[in-house]
Amino acid sequence: MNETHGEYTAMLLDEGHSGDAAVLDRLRRDPAVVFVDRLDHQRDALRSLVPTPGPDVLDEAPVWAYYSWRRTAVRLLGPTSFRLLRLDRNRNKITAQEQERLRDVTVGIVGLSVGHAVALALTLEGACGGLRLADFDTLDLSNLNRVPGTVLDLGVNKAVVAARRVAEIDPYVTVTLWKDGVDVESVAEFLDGTDVVIDECDSLDVKVSLRREARRRGLPVLMATSDRGLLDVERFDVEPGRPAFHGVIGDVDVESLAGLGSRDKIPLVLQILDAGQLSATMAASLVEVDETISTWPQLGGEVLLGGAEVAAAVRRIGLGQPLASGRFRMDLDEHLDALADPPLPQHLPEQPVNRAAAPPQDAVDAVVDAAARAPSGGNVQPWTIAADDAGLTITLAPEHSTAMDVGYRGSCVAVGAALHNARIAASAAGLLGAVTVHDGDPGIPVATMTFGSGNERELSDRYEHMLDRTTNRRLGVPRPLDDAQAGLLAEAAAREGARLCLVTDRDDIAAIGAILAESDRIRFLTPTLHREMIGELRWPPRDSVDTGIDVRALELDSAELSTLALLRRPEVMERLGAQDAGRALGKSTADRIASSSAVAVIAIPGSTSRDYVRGGEATESVWIHAQALGLAVQPISPVFLYGVESAELEQLSPRYAAPLERLREELFDVVGAKAGEALAMVLRLSHAPGPSVRSERRADRVRRRIS
Repeated sequence: MNETHGEYTAMLLDEGHSGDAAVLDRLRRDPAVVFVDRLDHQRDALRSLVPTPGPDVLDEAPVWAYYSWRRTAVRLLGPTSFRLLRLDRNRNKITAQEQERLRDVTVGIVGLSVGHAVALALTLEGACGGLRLADFDTLDLSNLNRVPGTVLDLGVNKAVVAARRVAEIDPYVTVTLWKDGVDVESVAEFLDGTDVVIDECDSLDVKVSLRREARRRGLPVLMATSDRGLLDVERFDVEPGRPAFHGVIGDVDVESLAGLGSRDKIPLVLQILDAGQLSATMAASLVEVDETISTWPQLGGEVLLGGAEVAAAVRRIGLGQPLASGRFRMDLDEHLDALADPPLPQHLPEQPVNRAAAPPQDAVDAVVDAAARAPSGGNVQPWTIAADDAGLTITLAPEHSTAMDVGYRGSCVAVGAALHNARIAASAAGLLGAVTVHDGDPGIPVATMTFGSGNERELSDRYEHMLDRTTNRRLGVPRPLDDAQAGLLAEAAAREGARLCLVTDRDDIAAIGAILAESDRIRFLTPTLHREMIGELRWPPRDSVDTGIDVRALELDSAELSTLALLRRPEVMERLGAQDAGRALGKSTADRIASSSAVAVIAIPGSTSRDYVRGGEATESVWIHAQALGLAVQPISPVFLYGVESAELEQLSPRYAAPLERLREELFDVVGAKAGEALAMVLRLSHAPGPSVRSERRADRVRRRIS
């Protein structure tokens, strides 16, 4: 090792230190030295980061970095704030936590032609905190087809050229140079303190010696070649018995490899690189070595590609991510030969709002039709509805349940809503009779109505409003409700045996928005819940919309719809979950809650199946009344809504069970739920234009029996 640090590293000077201040004063008196001060711009950019850094970072003392080879001093942020700002655009391909881990990695690079591109990529990405660079050669004009230097660097040692490039990008990276290169005797010294070894040298004896010493020390060795994007990985750190070069050249004598000329190296090079896998242009060129060309060719673009490949591999090693020994080729020509047109986007069809279908003329069919119009979570329609001239039966269908439908409680709410619709239609037709709810199989309620001759005016008057009831997810205008409206909604719940918790205070609505937004985030990040949620969505014209949720009904703008295409991907959610990120996943819900006039929560006196059926009747009653008052209504089911016990939340989302329990308690507190009560549904009430589409219903969930 031999070095003169000022030749290739920046001198870092703190103006608050008397010795450094004296050096800066001398430099300022030198007319040949240029001072560049853009610190204010750096600080402005630092303050604009999301999230905003803390005072300890914002107030970090700056430094002057003096580059002797440029005769220039540049004022820079201190090391912590500099690194944070410089690498901010890495997030979250590299998270802040991963970036800190990589800072502890030291990479040794032997050979600074291809190695320069490797050092450049590692520095740009902040994939290491230290570099050990070795090359004995100086930069020639013929190197500038692949080495990212300049004509101003001609005659300068290649390791120095690379180190200067690193210093001008990030003066805080620790760089150590071996300007005489590495030979068989100095390999051990070079590898001291190195975590990953990059072999880009031409000397075969050094290549073999590097691997043998790396294997002895348990260090991984990476090598990129510039033909067909070959990356070679030897994980001696996890495979200490692995032979050098994967065993393809056997146990060669290192001394016999020293001093081989370009042509003499070809047989071994062909064994190492696998002659059958060389590109045709490289294979043909090797035939011409010492005849029409002096050595094997390398292209700048392919060298830069190798730098990117090695940087990606170093990241994996540094972060403890999977990376096997072996090799692969990223052949750009092969990929360019395979160019194909991208798939064209499928645009959602535009259509006017589908009006509610007219009910059947037959009275019994009209009652069945009304029951089938009821809302259900994800529009899964978890029921079987059957009727004859004597009466109607609504049976919960457990095969249509989902994970969030804990204990079939959400399905019970849907059955209750269907029963309420049936009562309204039967009353309007003069068929209202006795209603019972009982358990069929354990926990599976069955609601029956015997047709009679009853007619309750209060029910009959809701018939047209019931037919027109729909979900409206549009952003609203938060105009307050008056006392008369609030009273009517409370009565609508009370008549069905439930209690309405109506939240109108703006601060409380905002608190509910935060609770429901976090619940949505957890739903996205829990694999089972995410899979079921995405499975509910229907994309016309590709999908039938007689079940599930037509994506047009989500009332998303084009940007939100485009983002939804990303949120459908489980691997994206897995990545966000690993970072405990994804706060934006609940933003749409939070925005819609914020635009609400009120949040209506249906509280029921217990948590039996019958209580939830009653809650469904009350939910539908409140919904119909709210829409009759000119309000837009959107049901919202937080993940924890039907998880009554802690163990149920644990089963729903093991990772987020504790946060879900906390969110449930917070919602109970904000809405004023009482001890012993359960929540059947959360409804968002707003003043908004009509919905884009209405949900369709499946005909095969209902049947009319002939008496």
